[in-house]
Amino acid sequence: MCGIVGYVGDRLSQDILLGGLGRLEYRGYDSAGIAVVDGEGQLHHRKRAGKLQVLRDDLAETPLPDGNIGIGHTRWATHGAPTDANAHPHLADDGKLAVVHNGIIENFTALRAELLADGVTLLSETDTEVAAHLLGREYRKVGNLEQAFRNVVTRLDGAFSLVAVHQDQPDVIVAARLNSPLVIGLGEGENFLGSDVAAFVEHTQKAIAVGQAQMVVVRKESVEITTFDGQPAEGEAFDVDWDAAAADKGGWSSFMAKEIAEDPQAVEDTIRGRITDGTVRLPDLEALSDEYFRDIDRILLIACGTAYYSGLTGAYALEQWTGVPVAVELAHEFRYREPVITERTLVVSLSQSGETMDTLLAVRFAREAGAKTISICNTQGATIPRESDSVVYTYAGPEVAVASTKAFVAQIAAIYLLGLHIAKVRETLTDEEIRVETTEFQTIPDKLRETLTHHESIKELAGWMADTRSVLFLGRHTGYPIALEGALKLKEIAYIHAEGFAAGELKHGPIALIEPGQPVFVMVPSPRHDNGLHAKIVSNIEEIRARGAHVLAVAEGGDASVMPYTEAVFATPPTSVFFEPFLKVVPLQIFALELSTAKGLDVDQPRNLAKSVTVE
Repeated sequence: MCGIVGYVGDRLSQDILLGGLGRLEYRGYDSAGIAVVDGEGQLHHRKRAGKLQVLRDDLAETPLPDGNIGIGHTRWATHGAPTDANAHPHLADDGKLAVVHNGIIENFTALRAELLADGVTLLSETDTEVAAHLLGREYRKVGNLEQAFRNVVTRLDGAFSLVAVHQDQPDVIVAARLNSPLVIGLGEGENFLGSDVAAFVEHTQKAIAVGQAQMVVVRKESVEITTFDGQPAEGEAFDVDWDAAAADKGGWSSFMAKEIAEDPQAVEDTIRGRITDGTVRLPDLEALSDEYFRDIDRILLIACGTAYYSGLTGAYALEQWTGVPVAVELAHEFRYREPVITERTLVVSLSQSGETMDTLLAVRFAREAGAKTISICNTQGATIPRESDSVVYTYAGPEVAVASTKAFVAQIAAIYLLGLHIAKVRETLTDEEIRVETTEFQTIPDKLRETLTHHESIKELAGWMADTRSVLFLGRHTGYPIALEGALKLKEIAYIHAEGFAAGELKHGPIALIEPGQPVFVMVPSPRHDNGLHAKIVSNIEEIRARGAHVLAVAEGGDASVMPYTEAVFATPPTSVFFEPFLKVVPLQIFALELSTAKGLDVDQPRNLAKSVTVE
């Protein structure tokens, strides 16, 4: 949540800042602002509540003076409502200093009281303005922005990325991070800062991830990284493996529509080069020995939101393939219940951004308890992978829409790769069994493409249901977490009541919700599987149909047994039991997209939500 961009070089900073904020708006869209220092050494700023376009329009009408250094911010409100006054940047030192901030300063109440007692007048409700005035006061004492900044950040508790410029030192940006993401973009005669690489990927693909409790001083020809106490430090250098075009809509009506269409590519790229000769090869895991995997006695998957549902989905195959008990935990509940963790516990975190604060803190808790940790992540240089023992990157490319789609299927793919790797090491699957699974795995991208051909029929159904106020989702086995994910998508972007249930629970209470006309999506397992679940799901369908529900089935193509009981069937290609979730989720993603669109809502930037939750 919240996007930060900074630039110092020879180009006009205003254009670069607005471009970077445009690519970061998915991180926060309650308000936006920029500050630049012009060629005469004067600081100017503009900030407006609302989406970035409000600021763009304001600046188009009344541009700021030209300058070659500046900082920008797009906000997701935490402290204070989304207003012009609460928007960033915040100024101090008689308007000569500008600060932008991502995160929450947890001790701001005491610091605010200190400033008020010192006679400072505060114009906003934010913790950021407190940091700005602390910095302004300290600058007046020491006369050096770097030293003043260092003195201030050591007093701040919580999670923050803090970035500042001062007109008295018009060639430098200072920044620091603690429990919040910050990356540097390296150019030729220019340098950049961002809360993620999208801020500057149009201009450079060379980046450095700033480490925990590190401070940076950025000039156009140099970047200096130190610890908070002034000791020289190094960030993690990496090359961004996608370009700015990947973060553009590319002609699609929305980022979400584009990213659903990229589901097949996300899976294909995640498994590419990792399945060879019928087996899985994960050089990513070289830091963990085969002996370690043979010795584990439990696997915990930890995540939040959609990533949690990908964990629930992947757990079925992971447990069966590895022979190791698997549990899936909500990261924000995990450490507070004091879980039993030993050196034989493998903790696997799932986070698209790699910056999800609840998940990061759970990873730290697990490591302190002696467990090994593996990160499944989509973002190079992110904090969670850097603080884990190993990482399996997904290669979904940038995901801009707040409602996650392609990252979901890529995360399941990564869990399956991990599961097959562990199964090979532990010899819980034979080479032939692994070959069968990997062969089917490699067919999934094309089967996803086939499933996507039903988009128009789902769009038509969503149009008919634009006035629907509640939708229920039922599933069994791997279909259950897909039902949960389908319900979450509707909540996120269509703002209607939606619930996912394990179909076996229906008679234990939820069937009371069924009334005439109630839409119910049912995840129907293949009748070819011999686990007996198909007949049970058909029984569930008959129960709710008898009570007047409108049944919408996601079923394998050619499954005639569900036709008499359904209003519509969305067919998916045949596949084996553990690979069905990849295909079953796609119609639900499309339905949420099209229902939200039919309601006239912004599918990419739903109310009250931001893409990455970087505060606890």
